[in-house]
Amino acid sequence: MVKKLALLGAGRIGKVHARAIAEDKRARLVAVADAFAEAAQAIADASGAEVKTIEQIEADASIDGVLICTPTNTHADLIERFVRAGKAVFCEKPIDLDVKRAEACAEVVRSVGGKVMLGFNRRFDPHFRAVRSAIDEGRIGKVEMVTITSRDPGAPPAEYIKVSGGIFRDMTIHDFDIARFMLGEEITSVMASASVLVDPKIGELGDFDSASIVLTTASGRQAIISNSRRATYGYDQRVEVHGSLGSVAAENQRPVSIEVANKDGYTRPPLHDFFMTRYTAAYAAEISSFLDYMEQDAAPSPSIEDGLIALKLADAALKSAREKVVVTL
Repeated sequence: MVKKLALLGAGRIGKVHARAIAEDKRARLVAVADAFAEAAQAIADASGAEVKTIEQIEADASIDGVLICTPTNTHADLIERFVRAGKAVFCEKPIDLDVKRAEACAEVVRSVGGKVMLGFNRRFDPHFRAVRSAIDEGRIGKVEMVTITSRDPGAPPAEYIKVSGGIFRDMTIHDFDIARFMLGEEITSVMASASVLVDPKIGELGDFDSASIVLTTASGRQAIISNSRRATYGYDQRVEVHGSLGSVAAENQRPVSIEVANKDGYTRPPLHDFFMTRYTAAYAAEISSFLDYMEQDAAPSPSIEDGLIALKLADAALKSAREKVVVTL
């Protein structure tokens, strides 16, 4: 049976998910809601959906699930609203910028038996999943260290920085989730160092643009994360996992994977320019997984609990960077 989905938020990430829904025969986008009517209408025209209000979507019993792609400060309220309405919910990270509010939201989800999946798309990247598969197959032995490099092509505008929650809650939160995904154990301590090296305005707003984080588990496994808001060469996304028997790595991806060799040396095309193209396959697999979750009773991955843990790690990293201490969880 084809699942009827509604999209809340018709911005950049909303467009990405609308395309992913269109590519899956098990689902149909039937409604779009956004504060900007033109943005909602553009997606509706492209997908055959209708522009509706959030109230209309909530009251429509024929809609099976919703995708929340609205501003962060609306996430927790909308999650609660739609699980109470009996609809499956996919919500972009984070649940909220405040841990207590996120915990309260998670408690509502548990109390009503709501179905919620969080949008940590990198778990679904085929290259990162292949790394995880190599770990599961025992090909590198026991995991000992994970190294994650995640650097954006350029810093976002000041208007975005003001509402983003800061680099750890906005950017590194994806890397915290991938670190947990690769380590296979919960993180017990966080040590972070952060600076303003890219844009002084980011520092004036109380945020950082460059960060290094060391995460440690109870058994001593470590994950090292390197973040920057500036990578002049493209969208830098790499993961390496070192184990007792070897290592496995996912390299940077390019729109075209060729190499030219001539008298000037070896050259390759540039990297993807940002997440919309780098993670196209991941977004499609993510929506496919959400549909699997809607059809089955298996636990979601990532779950709302995964979202809570990532947010707590972000808060710990911020405390560590500001106070120059190791934070124990």
